[in-house]
Amino acid sequence: MRKLRSLLVVLSLAVGAATLSAVSTAQGPNGASSTSIKAVEIKPATSEISVGDKVKFNAVAKDASGNVVKSTATAWFAAPFDLAGVDEAGTVSFFAPGEVLVGAIAGGKTILTTVKVKARPVARIEIEPVKTPLFVGATTKLNAVARSSEGNPRNDASISWASSNPEVAAVDAAGVVIGVAPGEAKINATSGSGSGSVSVMVAKSNLSGLSIEPRSTNARTGDVVRFNIRATSGVANNNAVRWTVSGPAATIDSDGGFVAELPGSYVITAASGPQEAIASVVVTPRNSERSLEVVGRVRIKDVPTAEEWIIGNYAYVSTISDKFVVYDISNPAEPKLTDTIKVDARIINDISTTADGKILVISREGASNRKNGIAFYDTSDPAHPKLISEYTETVTGGVHSAFVDGHYVYLTDDATGSMRVISFADVKNPKEVARWEVPNEVATTIRTPEGDTIGGRYLHDLQVKDGLAYLAYWRDGLVILDVGKGIKGGSPEKPQLVSQLRFNHHELYGNGWLAGTHSVFRYKNYVFIGDEVFPPIFDIQARKRLPVRGIVHVVDVSDINKPRKVAEYPVPEAGAHNMWVEDDIMYMGYYTGGGRVVDVSGELRGDLYRQSREIGRLWAGDPEGFKVNLPFTWGAQPHKGLIYFNDLNSGVWIVKLGEQNEKGSTTHPGQ
Repeated sequence: MRKLRSLLVVLSLAVGAATLSAVSTAQGPNGASSTSIKAVEIKPATSEISVGDKVKFNAVAKDASGNVVKSTATAWFAAPFDLAGVDEAGTVSFFAPGEVLVGAIAGGKTILTTVKVKARPVARIEIEPVKTPLFVGATTKLNAVARSSEGNPRNDASISWASSNPEVAAVDAAGVVIGVAPGEAKINATSGSGSGSVSVMVAKSNLSGLSIEPRSTNARTGDVVRFNIRATSGVANNNAVRWTVSGPAATIDSDGGFVAELPGSYVITAASGPQEAIASVVVTPRNSERSLEVVGRVRIKDVPTAEEWIIGNYAYVSTISDKFVVYDISNPAEPKLTDTIKVDARIINDISTTADGKILVISREGASNRKNGIAFYDTSDPAHPKLISEYTETVTGGVHSAFVDGHYVYLTDDATGSMRVISFADVKNPKEVARWEVPNEVATTIRTPEGDTIGGRYLHDLQVKDGLAYLAYWRDGLVILDVGKGIKGGSPEKPQLVSQLRFNHHELYGNGWLAGTHSVFRYKNYVFIGDEVFPPIFDIQARKRLPVRGIVHVVDVSDINKPRKVAEYPVPEAGAHNMWVEDDIMYMGYYTGGGRVVDVSGELRGDLYRQSREIGRLWAGDPEGFKVNLPFTWGAQPHKGLIYFNDLNSGVWIVKLGEQNEKGSTTHPGQ
């Protein structure tokens, strides 16, 4: 982490992974004594600024009479770092829409100003194709996404609709198309200079004797029921009818997939012109709750706890400090400290081993010699890891996350926002074999006294499974790479892009937040993606409560080339962090919401939180914790029938999941 020479301490997401693009220190004399300077203004303070702009800011110093005093700003900063970056001359590059705090120090005085950054205009509109002919008298709602030039969805954009042939197919202001007469029409959508179109075929309905299967059924909240249309004559197709549902809270998609969030009775209707069919479903509560019992604790009080890796009879735990610790957990009720390993770093973030447990890998940030990177340890004696080698050459700017797969480490490079692949086939001489970065047209090199960095692109987390790498690329969303699957000719030495799914975090969370795609976990045909959302300026080691937000997106990757969001798990009062999914259960740290255990069985659609899929929750506050009675649960890992929750403020909680009961229960310290 670059040292910040400022009156303002600005830390980055997830406990200081990368500095803001933060503070740049200008060179040269002030040109005026601080005693003669009574006020400092930053200009331009209210310029029209859009994503992609680079704007030169000036710190104007004035004396007590209001006269301009010659002075040079000694430092510049911009926050949050994912929205803007500043160089040593005060030129600010803007990467994403929202409110940006720009500050300077001149004559010993600190001045701040807030500027609003507008989103780029809509460049194109993507409309989902209409798969089947629309029957005369029937309607369909077109699904359209307006996108800016960098690909971000613009749900706030107003879309105007028009039909090339309204005598065949008419369209209203909401994008609802009605079939008027047989034929073909093109439906056009525009928003500013952006546009898109889709063709619609209209035919006479040949359906008669409509019915729905099943006619009546039962389900639990969260269960996806697939209704199918049948007809005594004509070709029946689920997408050829209009589906509607009535009841307390449920949705049904165009493919006939129904899911309810609340218990109750629901009526399903399928219609095509004058033809109509009705079905019903009775939805009961899911009753997923199970008890949680705290079996044991690893109490870490002096420093914040970071990552954990549980393997065999040992727990390796990193900290936001210069050490990681090793515990013997052969008796989970009484973990025993076996070693404390000192490291030249301010943050030891990621920690994990090879599948056989023989080599341990840690990531480092904030080293005193500015050589961060990763380090390899021999765990022949698992209780006492011994340093084998380090790799720092191309990642001196710091490594936030690393994933070990075979004899490769896939890691995040804080300085450039790229993924690096390090081979440790010869563990004493690890070497870089590949680099990959998402193309991002607003990313720019920012020059600072500490060295160049790339602003506007930030890779935060990654996972490799079955030859595919899943990258949490912050504002660039989910990126999937072929690193050995073979579908794009990729390998660890030659990663190849497969697909990408972008989100609009400004729309999701509004102004005043540092927000992006943070964590990924592939399970079955889904990728679970956690957003991390922090205030723009914060100190992770301050002893007060830190407000956080963020949800879990559930992305269906059955078609790996076209990932699509199908569900989400939002805890309103807290923010998502790391998750682990196994045997249809998601275990995760939800920061101020503590540890969470969630039922993710079956097909997933809709709001998993409202569907009562929560199995249990752990309140991880500790009156003797690093922060008193303030849970900040980082993640979770199931191991040998137990759950290990790692909490930033209170260490590691070893928990047993009980049998399903009527109401479930939540554990508290001392139970």
